[in-house]
Amino acid sequence: MPRSLIVEADGGSRGNPGVAGYGALVRDGADRSLLAERAAPLGRASNNVAEYEGLIAGLRAAQQIDEAALITVRMDSRLVIEQMAGRWKIKHEDMRRLAAQAEEIVRELRAAGGGVQEWTWIPREQNKAADKLSNDGMDGTLVERDLWRAETEQPASAPTPQPVRPPREIATRLILLRHGVTDFTVGGRLDGRGGPDPSLNALGLDQAERAARALGDLVTGPVSVVTSSLTRARQTGAAAARVLGVAPITDEDWDEQAFGVWDGLSFTEIGERYPGDPARMRTEEDFRVEGGETHLELADRIGAARERAVARGGTVIVATHRMPILVVLRSLLGLSLGHAWLLAADPASLTQLDVYADGSATVAYTNDTHHLR
Repeated sequence: MPRSLIVEADGGSRGNPGVAGYGALVRDGADRSLLAERAAPLGRASNNVAEYEGLIAGLRAAQQIDEAALITVRMDSRLVIEQMAGRWKIKHEDMRRLAAQAEEIVRELRAAGGGVQEWTWIPREQNKAADKLSNDGMDGTLVERDLWRAETEQPASAPTPQPVRPPREIATRLILLRHGVTDFTVGGRLDGRGGPDPSLNALGLDQAERAARALGDLVTGPVSVVTSSLTRARQTGAAAARVLGVAPITDEDWDEQAFGVWDGLSFTEIGERYPGDPARMRTEEDFRVEGGETHLELADRIGAARERAVARGGTVIVATHRMPILVVLRSLLGLSLGHAWLLAADPASLTQLDVYADGSATVAYTNDTHHLR
């Protein structure tokens, strides 16, 4: 008689779309004993995408246990259950893609003599174990536990402990918040370190408040807010600090790049007055505008500022500027200077980096402006 397995799965997103993760587990259908657990972060994604990813991870784990098993899937996402059961249409492209992946696993199970015998919706309170795992995933923890292997692979007469991979935990979550717009931003005029230092205009103040509310919904646990010394960043950071109930800290190394004699000029004016120099600015590491900074000098101070921010631990929100954000992303992704200019960092956008205890880091998402729509 085929073995019976139960897959319980869940997924979540803090912001929807926002920081997402999934969780899944497999139980023995006969005695409800726990056989496997899965959890992983997904970066920025929607709730529905996270729910489907949890389902796929759970089906794969069950397939590893016994590809000929008859599986009951239990989830608190009515959307996923009804779509996979064929009772609801799948309209969204992301959902169709993920459903196709899940259906492919189901076909593989059928070919081996097993399959999914039941798609069951359950209330959230009955899905607490998978929900906890999905929160682990959203917190950046990777879980891959196979308790069933101890039963099938260890000799009964001489049990040996199985090595357990410790979860990869985030030491610091760094959220880079670009300042809201100023009249200079709207007019397409440069304003770097040492320039006129304008304040946020009315739209920029509104953007700062919207970003602050989004961060209030997103952030849990210990948090600190760091800002550059320039007025527009301090105003933007102050809004976030107020919502989060902390005092902002100023670190001038997060200031915008110094543009020297280009400050206050539009790109059209720069091209007319300094022909050929804008192209050099985008490609030459050591190019210096008169009175300004080279990219190498900027990278040095941003690197030091990033180290200080990461050392704080917890969630660190940094209210800063476009060029510092590009420098951080470039250093993590190994981009050339020319390619780094292709990255978007819009006013009041959020960019999240997850930094692990070993010093490695992942980019969870970039240029998130959902709160401005």
